[in-house]
Amino acid sequence: MKDKIMDRWSTYEPFYVVLGDKKVADIIITNHARSRWIDRVESEKTGFEDICAFLWDRLKKEQVKPYYKNEKDVYVIEEDLVMVAEFSIIENEFDIAGNPLHKMIIVTFLGRMSEVIELRDLKSYYSWLRHSRRMTLIKNSRKRK
Repeated sequence: MKDKIMDRWSTYEPFYVVLGDKKVADIIITNHARSRWIDRVESEKTGFEDICAFLWDRLKKEQVKPYYKNEKDVYVIEEDLVMVAEFSIIENEFDIAGNPLHKMIIVTFLGRMSEVIELRDLKSYYSWLRHSRRMTLIKNSRKRK
């Protein structure tokens, strides 16, 4: 995190990338996100370091955007890859102005919109999923009775 040298001698500024109203200074990949990365994104560069390097690069290039304007959990990378992320404040880490820094916790990767057409409209996709699961549960409960 502290790899950005300032102009003054021997002082460091914590490195962060601004994403919306958050200042991301650390990325955490969950095991679930890593398994989804292997299944849905890439099967060669699958280490935690590889995924973090990819995400840092895209964050620095400002290629990570919220899926919807007011959405704070779902993000699109390079207008194609959809991921779900949560944020938490890093204890005792602040920028120069005293604002808190955040860690970005990658929950899962949903896939690429270019490959999974349903990801283009997440709200209708999730309502369809809920409906299909509900119908499956209803069918299964009928069989038991």
